[in-house]
Amino acid sequence: QVQLVESGGGLVQPGGSLRLSCAASGNIFSFSSMGWYRQAPGKQRELVAMMTNGLGTNYADTVKGRFTISRDNAKNTVDLQMNSLKPEDTAVYYCYARRSPAPPYWGQGTQVTVSP
Repeated sequence: QVQLVESGGGLVQPGGSLRLSCAASGNIFSFSSMGWYRQAPGKQRELVAMMTNGLGTNYADTVKGRFTISRDNAKNTVDLQMNSLKPEDTAVYYCYARRSPAPPYWGQGTQVTVSP
C-alpha cells in the first residue's frame, strides 16, 4: 500500500513563500502522474499543479507564474514551490499520485494559511 506524506505547510504573510514536499512510501511504483490539489473552506477540491509522463506540466491559471512543481522520479517525491502567496491561496493542500489506470493515491493534506 502506497502512502503519501506531505510536509511544509504553515502560516505565511501575503507575498511570502512556502515549499511543500510529498514523499511516497510503501510499495513504490513509477507513478504516471504526481501533483498537488487544494481545497479551501466551502469550496471543491481543485487542481493546483500536475506533472504527467508524456504530457508535461499543468498549472491552474490562478497559480501560473507563482508556483513551481518539481518531481524526482528516482525518489518518488514531488515538491511545490509557492511564491508571492495570496490570502486566496489559503487551503488544505493534498498530494496526488497515480499509476494509470489504477485509482490515484492521496496524502492526508497539509494546511497553508496566508494571512497578515
